[in-house]
Parts: sequence; C-alpha cells; structure tokens
Amino acid sequence: MKIHFIGIGGVGMSALAQLHAMGGDRVTGSDRLISKGYTDMALWDYLKKLGVELYPQDGSGLDHRTELVVLSSAIEDDNPELVKAKALGIPIMHRSELLAKHVAAHRTIAVSGTSGKSTTTAMIYDILAFAGMSPSVITGAAILSLQKEQGVFGNVYKGNSDILVIEADESDGSIVKYKPYLGVCLNLQKDHKEISVLQGYFKEFISHCKTAIINAEEENLRVLAPQAKTFGLSLGDVHPSEIKVDGFGSDFTIQGQPFRLHVPGLHNVSNAVAAVAAALQMGVDLDTCAKALNKFQGIARRFASIGSYDKIEVIDDFAHNPHKLGATIAAAHLRGKRVLAFYQPHAFTSIKLLAPEFVESFAKHIGPQDHLWLTEVYYPGGTIPQGVSCRTVYEGLKARGVNVSYDDCRERILAEMAGAAQPGDILLVLGARDPTLTDFARKLLASLKERQSVSGCKNCMLGNCCLHYSK
Repeated sequence: MKIHFIGIGGVGMSALAQLHAMGGDRVTGSDRLISKGYTDMALWDYLKKLGVELYPQDGSGLDHRTELVVLSSAIEDDNPELVKAKALGIPIMHRSELLAKHVAAHRTIAVSGTSGKSTTTAMIYDILAFAGMSPSVITGAAILSLQKEQGVFGNVYKGNSDILVIEADESDGSIVKYKPYLGVCLNLQKDHKEISVLQGYFKEFISHCKTAIINAEEENLRVLAPQAKTFGLSLGDVHPSEIKVDGFGSDFTIQGQPFRLHVPGLHNVSNAVAAVAAALQMGVDLDTCAKALNKFQGIARRFASIGSYDKIEVIDDFAHNPHKLGATIAAAHLRGKRVLAFYQPHAFTSIKLLAPEFVESFAKHIGPQDHLWLTEVYYPGGTIPQGVSCRTVYEGLKARGVNVSYDDCRERILAEMAGAAQPGDILLVLGARDPTLTDFARKLLASLKERQSVSGCKNCMLGNCCLHYSK
C-alpha cells in the first residue's frame, strides 16, 4: 500500500510513517520544513534509511498510485497537498484515526494527561521490554533506550507481541477515538482547551477503557471516574513513600520495594508511579519494575544535558505549558545554584488561553537570583491565527517584579545568557515544536566556551533570529 503523510515531520506523524514503512508499506511524506529548506535533519535521514520518500509540501509527492493520505489537525483546508489529494480522489484519514486502528488491533496501554505523557509512555515501554514482553510503542518523543540499544529514531518501535503502548493526545479531542485495554490518566490541567472541554474528552476516553488508572490527587480526574484504579504521590492504590529527590534523580519505595530513578524532579516520581501502576496491571512484579526504572535513560529533550563548561550546565527541555515549565525549573533548582532560562512559546493559542497561568508559573519558580529571557511565539508558517504576543507575559512578569527580559532576536539573547552565566548556574532552553531549539542550546554551550559577544541581527547564527517568518 502506498501511503502519503502530509506534515511527516510532526512527531506523531513521523511515528506512524515509520511504523508503516517498517511493516512493508511504501511511504511518502511532505513537510513545511522541507519546503523552507530544512533538509539537514536527523529525522529526514532516518526516514530515508527506511525507504520513505520526502517531498516539499507542494503536491509533488502525490500521484494516482497513492492509496491513502494521512494528515494531522495542523494541516489547513487550503494546503496544496490536501487540495491535490481531493482532486485525485484519494482517501484521506486523520492521524488519530490511523492510530485508533492500531490501538484496536493490539492490547493497548494508552497514556493520557496534559503533562508527562511521553515520559510515562517511555517508562511503561521500558518496564515491559525489560520484563521480556516485547511491546510495541508509539510516542511523542524519542526514547533514549531505543535509540541506543536498537539504533532506531526512537519514537516508535515494532515489538513481537500483541502489546502496544501509546501516547493519547487530548489537544485536538482525538483521545476520544481510542478504546484501549488499559488507560492511564496522569493529570488534567487547562491546556489547549478549557478544563470543562477537556473533562468531556477524558470522561469519554475513560468510558472506552477496559481498565482505567487515574491520578488520585487530581480532582479534575477523580470526579470523572470515582471507581477507577488509582495512583499518586501520597494517595492511591499505588503510591510511594520515603521520597528523596536530588538534582540527578530520586529514591523512593513502593510497598517496601526500593526504587532509584535517574531523571530529576518530583514530577518524574509521579510519572514513574503511574508507570508502575500500569505495569502491575499487566502482570509485572515490583522488583522487575524497580530494576527497569533504575536503567531508565529518559526521552529526547526532557531535561537533556547538552554539556557543561566551567561548571555551567546547559539543559534543553520540551517544557511549554505552565505546569511543565514550573516542574522543569524546579528540577533545575535542585541541580544548580541559579537558573538562567530562555523560553520560546510554541503556539499563539497557548499564549491567548494561558497568559495569566504563564505569568503565575514563572513568578513562582523564577527566584530573585534567576533570570528569564522571553522571545516571540514560534511561527512555523501557514494560516495559524496570530494576534497575540509573548509581550503580554513579559509585561505581566515585569509588573510582578520578576527578573525578565524580552527580545525577538535569539542572537542577542544567546550573547546575554552566555555573558551572564557563572560557575554553578543551570542554563535552560525551553520550548516545543521549533526544530532549531536544540541547535540554540548547543550554540549556547559553544558561546560559553568562547565567551564571545555578538550583537545585532545581521550575523544571526540561525539566519531567522526573529522566527516570525511572516515579517
């Protein structure tokens, strides 16, 4: 079967593309990033290695032999590829519908929640794999153990059993399409949609699960499924005790079994407890869970250390909503004496919906010794509604007395961060979607080593420092 993916660079789309290429289908795909000249990316190299043919988003990858077109919610109705697919009469399927078919064909564990999905999905996968259960996985971030041990890109793996672990996304309501064997609900916070809307999605999702496990400490979830199995940090059927968190991980016990986790932050203890609760439901014992999690290496762009110089560490992280940002900054404070953070919002809708929550989170976690740099919202192109600016958050933080700067030139921010850094500091690069953020983190480390100050946009290291392609 020949399948074409519009927006193949998206993490959910690329995972399905890989899965079908691994299964023997002929896969083609297009992406805006290819159209914009971003052709030197590790994902493109890996997709080509699997035999996937890549095209700019202009319709050139579609022809009469294409049997199915897959797209995500990010694709607009006037997209040239979608227009051509309709003209050719090619069947069109949303990414979530294709994923739902895989969910139905397996004994699926679906992990949901507004924060922690990717990490918990990876933890469950690693536990089941360590237990010899050979699961498959489809997730929103590359699992480091898969990259290192299997040589794959890491956000998908095809195992030999009927078990599949997936990340169930609530942002566009597609979570209601999945009917898993086991559903895990981590948390429910205002993100993408209002709480009342998200509760409707989660209630329907839970009703579709053969068994559901929810966070007992999340009132927004507990009211939806009072009879569900539970986990938590202090409440629930499965919960830890004797928790000790440090800058590099945590120690805790569950029902007398000691655990050591090598990813930092109290939020990761909660993720691990959820993973253990799911694994126990699948028949794995606590000792096996502990041994597997002791080996857990994490996932891409989740508190990923880029390197250190002069006792200054640069960390790259995907955090992009108020809850995740707060958790990441709190974890960084456990590791360094001071935090210098750069945050690029990933969506205009996020700022429009959550500006007060962003202000509250940063005001709570950016201490008097810290400093935060903000830049404009990432704009990948297309017809995404704009009309809001990160300046709203900046002005709110200034009014609260937070040490914050705003600049739409990342070159200047890089120079300021590198110039301000002192031994013992943690430099955080925070944000989602933009594929150049990790490059920014690497260049920040390089600037620490060089300690050279560069000013102005004309020599911008990225060539698009304002990141506002519509300008």
